[in-house]
Amino acid sequence: MAHRAEPPDGGWGWMVVLSAFFQSALVFGVLRSFGVFFVELVAAFEEQAARVSWIASIGIAVQQFGSPVGSALSTKYGPRPVVMAGGILAASGMLLASLATTLTHLYLSIGLLSGSGWALTFTPTLACLSRYFSRRRSLATGLALTGVGLSSFAFAPLFQWLVSLYAWRGALLLVSALSLHLVACGALLRPLSLMEDPVVGGPGAQLTSLLHHGPFLRYTVALTLINTGYFIPYVHLIAHLQDLDWDPLSAAFLVSVVAISDLVGRVASGWLGDAVPGPVARLLMLWTTLTGVSLALLPVAHTPTALMTLAVAYGFTSGALTPVAFSVLPELVGTGRIYCGLGLVQMVESIGGLLGAPLSGYLRDVTGNYTASFVVAGSFLLAGSGILMTLPHFCSLASTSKPQDRIREAVETKVSLSKEEPEED
Repeated sequence: MAHRAEPPDGGWGWMVVLSAFFQSALVFGVLRSFGVFFVELVAAFEEQAARVSWIASIGIAVQQFGSPVGSALSTKYGPRPVVMAGGILAASGMLLASLATTLTHLYLSIGLLSGSGWALTFTPTLACLSRYFSRRRSLATGLALTGVGLSSFAFAPLFQWLVSLYAWRGALLLVSALSLHLVACGALLRPLSLMEDPVVGGPGAQLTSLLHHGPFLRYTVALTLINTGYFIPYVHLIAHLQDLDWDPLSAAFLVSVVAISDLVGRVASGWLGDAVPGPVARLLMLWTTLTGVSLALLPVAHTPTALMTLAVAYGFTSGALTPVAFSVLPELVGTGRIYCGLGLVQMVESIGGLLGAPLSGYLRDVTGNYTASFVVAGSFLLAGSGILMTLPHFCSLASTSKPQDRIREAVETKVSLSKEEPEED
C-alpha cells in the first residue's frame, strides 16, 4: 500500500485512470448496448417489453444496491481483490445467460450474478481514483469514464453484428469473454493510505455521520431521480427507432452517435470542472437540466435530421453530467469517506435504476409508443436538477481556493462535529 499525506494528483493514479477506463467500458458499455439484445429477447421469448426490461433494470439495481458491500470489502481488503472477484462474477453471469431458456434465468444470470460482479467493480474503482486526485479529479474522472462512450460506440454495432452471425446466445457468450478482462482491471488498483483516513473512523462511524449529513442526503435523492431517467434511451431507443420504421443497423448506428457525443461531453465536462472557478455542483445542475430537456423532446423528432440533432444533444449532456456528479461527492464528504459515501449513494439510487426501464416499458405497452416514456424520463432528470440547487456548494459564491483546500477544511470541520454527533442542516 502506498502512503501519502495528500492525493498525489498523478503518478500511479494514471494507471488507476486506465483501469477505470476499461472497467467502465466493460460494465456500462455493455449495459448501454443492451438495447440490441432487448429487441432479440422480446422476439425470442414472446414477452412484453416491460418484462424484458427488468433484465437490465435488475442488473443496474443490483450493481448499485450492492455497492456498499463492495465499498466495505474494499475498505477492509483493498480494492484490488474485490474488483478481480467482481470480474469473475460478471463473466460467469453472461456465460450462464447464454444458456437461458426463460426470462427468470436471465433475471438471475445477468440481473443478479453479473449485477453483483458489477457492484464489486465500479464503486471501488471510482473511489480509488478519487483518492489519487484532488486538483485534477474532474478531469481524471472524465477521462476514466470516456470508456463508457467509446465502448458504447463500438459495442452497439458490434453486438448487432454478433447477433446477426451467432444469434443472441452466441453473442452473450462472447460478451462473457469480454467481461473477464475486468480481472485485469482490478489487478492495476493499488491501495492508497491518506493522512485523513485514521481520523474519519471505520465504516460504522462514517455511515453514522453521513446519515446525519443533510447536503449528502439531498444529493443522494437528486441522483436517484436522475438515475431513474438516465438509462432509458440505452434500453429503449433502438426499439423506439424501429417503431419509426428504422432498420436495426441504422438504429444501432444512431446509438453509436450518442456514444461519440457522450465521449466528447465527458472529456469537456471533466476539463471544465477543474478549470472553471466555483462549485462543481453548478455544472452538474446545468448538464442535468439540458439532459432532461433533450430527453423530453426526443419523441417530438421524427425526421432523421431532428433525431440525429437530439441524439447528439442528449449524448453530450448526459456524458457531461457523469464526471462532475462523481466530483461533487468528495467536496461534500471528503476523500476519507469516499468509499462509504459513494457506496451509500449507489445503493440508494439503485431504486431509480430498478424502476426506470420497467416504467418506460409499461408506458410503451399502455400507450403503444415511447412518447410518454421519454417525457417522463426527462421529467425525472429535471426534478433531480431542482434538488441540486438546494446544495450549499451550489448556493455559495464562487471561490478561488483550490478544491483540495476546500475538501481538507470540510473534512476537518465534519470530523470534529461528528464526534459530537450533531444533525446537519
